[in-house]
Amino acid sequence: MSNQRWLYEISSKKPLLAFNFKEVWRYRDLLFLFVKRDVVTLYKQTILGPLWYLIQPLFTSVIFTLVFNNIANISTENIPSFLFNLAGITTWNYFRECLLNTSTTFTANAGIFGKVYFPRIIMPLSTVISNLLKFGIQLVILTCFYIYFLLKDASVTPNYTLIAFPLIIFIMALLGLGFGMIISAMTTKYRDLTYLVTFGVQLLMYISAVMYPMSAVANGKLANYGWIVYYNPMAQLINAFRYMIFSIGLFSWLHIVYTLLFAVIIFLIGLLIFNRTERTFIDTV
Repeated sequence: MSNQRWLYEISSKKPLLAFNFKEVWRYRDLLFLFVKRDVVTLYKQTILGPLWYLIQPLFTSVIFTLVFNNIANISTENIPSFLFNLAGITTWNYFRECLLNTSTTFTANAGIFGKVYFPRIIMPLSTVISNLLKFGIQLVILTCFYIYFLLKDASVTPNYTLIAFPLIIFIMALLGLGFGMIISAMTTKYRDLTYLVTFGVQLLMYISAVMYPMSAVANGKLANYGWIVYYNPMAQLINAFRYMIFSIGLFSWLHIVYTLLFAVIIFLIGLLIFNRTERTFIDTV
């Protein structure tokens, strides 16, 4: 009996950078259940339901168009202002939702974590995957407006770099997951950080080229703060997406590689901190 080998062994002793793909795959049914839970419960008792996925970016685009383009007179490089803002907001929203929802992993799921074992990384992964559905719905509405303006002979033309769009999504997911895991570990001890993160993400949007082109940073009113935007990976990703569908601005594969490397480093740091916090968070949360 003493020589009996266990099929699975659960132990807290594992490398801090461990990401057990085999174990995550073994719990894939649970992962899909969490994804379904995130999608269904969010708008379960709302009147409009999933339509909020469409209303939010549309209203935000209208407000940005009125404030930044009509009042502040920020140029969108001959692209219809509404469409320009909608493209930026759609891209930004996916990163924002991944970051904010992942950042509450430990505090929001302490009850589940304290009762049953499963790979804790499944929880933030489910957030990233469930947000893909919301992102997909918003891409559909963006595509509809894109076709409308294209038929009106607006100066919008896609180009071959659009094939790299899945890579853009992957990098945004890595960034949101990495930063979210870092913050989720910190909020187990410092609850006030949750409110600071919401405010910080809002500020981050303004240095991520969501409502203005990168050319405004280099040559316009924002030139003095250009380096902040230039080295912001989300600004580079949003700029790259706009180039893919509008063929405006500058596109560099070097910038894409930079954002990918940055995202991988942030993800590894987040994974390390997440795994370390996972061992003891239940005592402090």
